[in-house]
Amino acid sequence: MSERKVPKLRFAGFTDDWKQRKLGEVVFQIKSYSLSRNVETNKDTGFKYVHYGDIHRNIAKLISSENNLPSIQKGNYEFLQKGDLVIADASEDYEGIGNACLIDCFLSRNIVAGLHTIALRPTEVNSLFLYYLLHTDIFSKYGKVIATGTKVFGITAKNLLNFEFNLPSETEQQAIGEFFKQLDDTIAFHQREWEKYKNLKISYLEKMFPQENENKPQLRFPNFTDAWKQRKLKDISQKVLEKNLNMEFLETFTNSAELGIISQRDFFDKDIANVNNLSGYYIVRNNDFVYNPRISNFAPVGPIKRNKLGRSGAMSPLYYVFRVCDEIDFAFLETYFSSTKWHSFMKENGDTGARADRLSIKDNVFIEMPIYFPTLPEQQAIGEFFKQLDDTIAFHQRELEKYKNLKNGYLKQMFV
Repeated sequence: MSERKVPKLRFAGFTDDWKQRKLGEVVFQIKSYSLSRNVETNKDTGFKYVHYGDIHRNIAKLISSENNLPSIQKGNYEFLQKGDLVIADASEDYEGIGNACLIDCFLSRNIVAGLHTIALRPTEVNSLFLYYLLHTDIFSKYGKVIATGTKVFGITAKNLLNFEFNLPSETEQQAIGEFFKQLDDTIAFHQREWEKYKNLKISYLEKMFPQENENKPQLRFPNFTDAWKQRKLKDISQKVLEKNLNMEFLETFTNSAELGIISQRDFFDKDIANVNNLSGYYIVRNNDFVYNPRISNFAPVGPIKRNKLGRSGAMSPLYYVFRVCDEIDFAFLETYFSSTKWHSFMKENGDTGARADRLSIKDNVFIEMPIYFPTLPEQQAIGEFFKQLDDTIAFHQRELEKYKNLKNGYLKQMFV
C-alpha cells in the first residue's frame, strides 16, 4: 500500500491526498529580457522591469508596488500581471538559488521580467500557494541539485519546469496561500513598526541632546528651560577597581554593541573566560557602566552599556567599568551613550593603532570626556521617554522574530 501524500499539518476539512505534478504542467513561461541596470537606454521612465537583483534584495516578499522598480524605454514587450511569479536564475549565494517574487498587485504601469529571471504565469495552480512552495526546503533542495556553477550559481528554465511537487485541491491551495499571506502581512507590519520607532529614536537622540557648543537641546519637555550643565566623566563617575579576588562571582559578562551587557554564556553559547583567571576580573554591579573598546558598524568608537541584568558578575580587565554618582539618572546616561554626541571626543582622543578592530584610549584621557546633563527631573523624564521607545522597539523586534519563526515552522509542516 503506497504512502499517503499529505502534509503533517493542514486545515480542518481537508483529507484528500495531494497529487504529484510537474511545474511545467501548471504554469506558462513568459518571456524575460536581458535588461541590465548598466544599459544607458534603460533610464527612460516609460516602463518598469524586475531585475534578478530586485528579487534577491526582497527575498520572501511580494511585489505590491512598482514604485521601487527600475525603468525602461517603451518597446514591444510581454508584460507581467497580477499573479505572475518571477524567479532569479542566477545567484552568488548558494542559499539564494531560485529565489522568487510574486506580483501581488494590479499594476498601474507595464512591467516586464528583466536580466537573469524566469517569469511564470500559473494556469493550474494558485499563485500564492506556488509562491510559498518555492520558499520551502522542498524546492530549495531541488534548486541546489539543478544549479550549476561555482562562484555564480545558475538554473535553467528547462530544469526549473521539471520540478516535481505535490499539489492539493484548489480550495486547499487557496487556504494555504492566504494563510501565509496573512503571516507575511503581520511580519511586514512589525518590520515597518520596528524600523519606524528605530528611526524615531535616532531623530529624538539628535534633537533632545544639545548640539556641539550649545547648552540647550532643540526639543525638550514642557516646563524645562534651564541650561544644561557641562561636566567631565571624572566629575560624575569613578572607575570600578573592585576585583573578583575571592572568586565571589563565576558568571562572566560581556558588552555587546547590539545586546548590551549580557552573560558570556548567553552571547557565545559557552564560557570563554578561563575560570582560573576570574580573580583578576572586575566585579560589575547592577547599573554599573562598561566601555568596550571593540569597534564595529554598530559601535564605531566602541559601546558604553549599562548593566541591567539585576545581578553582579565578573568582567575582563580589558573593559573600563565605572559607577556614576547620585546626580545622574541611570536611564538618562544610558540614553546619552546610545547617541553619537560623545563620539567626536573618542575619535579625536582615541587611536586604533595596530588593532584596527579596537579603539585605544588611556583611562586618564577617557575620563576627561565632556558630558552635558540637565536637572535630575529632566534627566528622569528623558530617560523614561527613551525607555518607552526602547520597549516599543523591543516589542516589535520580538514579534518580528516570533512570526518569522512561526512561518519557517509552518513552511516545513504544511507542504509535502
